[in-house]
Amino acid sequence: MRRSEFLRAVEDEFPGRTSSVLNDLVLSPLAGRTAKEALAAGIPPREIWFALCDEMEVPENRRHGAGRLEPRRR
Repeated sequence: MRRSEFLRAVEDEFPGRTSSVLNDLVLSPLAGRTAKEALAAGIPPREIWFALCDEMEVPENRRHGAGRLEPRRR
């Protein structure tokens, strides 16, 4: 997962709360960091995404492939 995909996934899953989820929510599996702090510390976006999903109880069916753009049509 790329950083851009992570940010898009957060926006799609938590519309209107993206800033708060990234900046305020402390994630225990990431040593008590917020998502923003974890990104700055170099933790892979995919790891942050799954920690965020666990914390916010996002259903499994909305975790994988999140944030990806649909392939371009030719």
